[in-house]
Parts: sequence; structure tokens; C-alpha cells
Amino acid sequence: MHNKEQSLVPLKMLLFSFHGANTIVISFLPLLLQFRGLTGTEIGWVLAVGPTVSIFSQPFWGYMSDKYQTVKQILLICLVGLLISSVFFFQMTVLPLLLMMAGIYYFFTAPIGALADSLAQRRADALGISFGSIRTWGSLGFAVSSLVIGQVLEIIGIENLVIPYFIMGVLTLILAFRLVDVKVDVDPIQFGDLKKLLSNRPYIIFLVLILFMTVTHRTNDSYIGLFLEQLGGNESLIGIAWFVGVTSEALVFAFAHLWFRKFHPLMFIIAAGVMFTIRWFLYAMINEPFIIVGLQVFHGLTFGVFYLSAFHYITRLIPKELQSTGHLVFMSVFFGISGIIGSLGGGAIIDWLGGNTLYFFMGITALVGTILMIVYHLLPFWKK
Repeated sequence: MHNKEQSLVPLKMLLFSFHGANTIVISFLPLLLQFRGLTGTEIGWVLAVGPTVSIFSQPFWGYMSDKYQTVKQILLICLVGLLISSVFFFQMTVLPLLLMMAGIYYFFTAPIGALADSLAQRRADALGISFGSIRTWGSLGFAVSSLVIGQVLEIIGIENLVIPYFIMGVLTLILAFRLVDVKVDVDPIQFGDLKKLLSNRPYIIFLVLILFMTVTHRTNDSYIGLFLEQLGGNESLIGIAWFVGVTSEALVFAFAHLWFRKFHPLMFIIAAGVMFTIRWFLYAMINEPFIIVGLQVFHGLTFGVFYLSAFHYITRLIPKELQSTGHLVFMSVFFGISGIIGSLGGGAIIDWLGGNTLYFFMGITALVGTILMIVYHLLPFWKK
């Protein structure tokens, strides 16, 4: 067992460093774009490029991974693309160039987290351990980075965002060379096999319904930094807010083996939906940034529980030979389509009506999604 655990060290460290790099983009890119002179609506356009591109890039790279039966080689290609494109993307100041470079950058970046999670799920299944025990390292990387980078940017300035990002990206690439790949004992998929996914009714219905919850999650990802700044917070406080949130997420993942098997995953998804609803309505009513930071502890009970349960549930629904593709289609809905709606809609609302109104709309959306998920769970002919 010791050797098995040792073989997971590079994967755990890769999740730590990639999500550490990712927090720099998620937490602080909106502030960099604001520093470059963009309005909330224009920031929404740039942020929407990532999820738009991910809808195509994630299934594409997932398909390539399944076709050539390697996650490791695809990760290496994507990480090299990430490093080269990020240098240009973070330096752009003109909106059309920003949008173009964002497209190239996100084409390579979008699938990395999903592929690493897919690899973690397969390795966990192969070793008979909890997926959460591996995935928690990604959350820890996000948490540590959000705290440290917030302090670093206070010193070096938001305009130098590319420096810490590039360092974390290089570390992730080095770790990717040491990954243990997963060999699947099935024939490589053909393009026609994708029909199996598209005709999988429970899978497709589930992907549509989770949009109501995931849109609110992605809107918060994009705009909590600007919301806290509206309320009087600075980069350091934004970093602390992310640290509190993602630490609670890491704890949820780390202790998944204690709570996760007790009920059907849809029960946990519904519970997370209720928590999402309460969380956003609370944010809508509060005007004190320090209270928002405290409420970030609910991030683990919302996103952490929701993501782990949804990922586990769709793994049940997907044929083994389509695992990478199925996982990445799920990711392109969870982070892609949701991200487009959240970035464009959220940018316009925060510009016109302010952050509190934005979170009120998010509360209503999460409530609708929770009710639909209860209906889905109670109608057994919809699902397996």
C-alpha cells in the first residue's frame, strides 16, 4: 500500500500546484482587467471567453485522451500551451487582443483540471481509495495560493500577476512528467461512440438541471473579488476570502470517505442546492466585507459537496471507455456553459445594479435548480 500511495504523490502535487496557479486567474484576473481600464461588462466578455472555449476544448482533449488512452501526454501538451499563451495573455491591454489571446490561453488551460480529476478518479478506483482524498490536494493548493498570492500582489502590484502564475505553471509542468498514467482495458473509442453519451438520457437531463446551481457558483467565482472591492475590501482581503472558502472545500474533500457513501449522491446534491440558496440570499443582504469573508466557510458545504457528488454520480452513468470524454463534457457544462452565462450576465448586473442585487438573482436561480433536482430524484424513470 505504501508503494501505491507513493505513486500518487506526483498527482497530488500536480493538483496542488495547478489549482494554486488557477486561483491566481480566478481570484485576481478580474482585478487585473479592472486595473487595465476595463468596465464590469468588458471584464465579463473576457471572462466569458474561457468557458466558451472550454465547451469545445474540454470534449476535444477528453476525446483525444480516450482515443490515445493517455491522460499524461495530453496534460503535458496542454501545460506547454498554457505557459506560452499566458505570457502574452496577461500583458495585453487592448480588448480585441485580450479576447483573442484569452481564446488561445483557455483552449489549453480549460481541460487541465478536468483531466487531472479524471485521472484521480481512475487512480482512486484502481487503488480502492477515496477520490476526495486525492482531490483535496487541489483545494489545498487553491487555498494556500489565494492567501499567499493576495499578500504578494499587495507588494509587487496587480500588474505583475504573470510572475507568480508562470512560476506555478512551470512547477506543474515538471510534476506532470512524473505522473503515473492510467491504461484502460478497453478498445480506443471511435467517434461514433460519442452517440452513446448523447443518447444517455439520465446523463443529459442531469447536465441540464445542474446548470441552475453551477451558474451561480461560476458567477461568484468571477465577481466575488469585485463585490468585495465594492464593499471596501482590498487584494489581501480577497485572498483571505478565497482561503476561507477553499479550506472548507478541502476539508469536505478530505473527509469524503466518512460521509459520502451514507446516502445516494443526489441527496447530497439537493442538500448542497439548499445551502447555495441560503448562501446567496445572505450575501445579497450584507454590506460588510468581513462578514462575507466569514460566510465563505459555506463554500465547502456548497461547491465541495455538490462537485464531489455530481462527479461521482455521472461516473456511474458513463460507460468505462468514455470516462474521460464524459467527465470533460460534464466539466464543460459545470464550468463552461455556466461560466458564459455567469460572466456575461453577472458583469452586466454588477455594472447596472450592484453586487447585492446580483447575489439576490443568484439565490433565486439556485432555489429553482434545487426544486428541479428534487423532482429529478423523485422521478425514477429519468435516471438509472
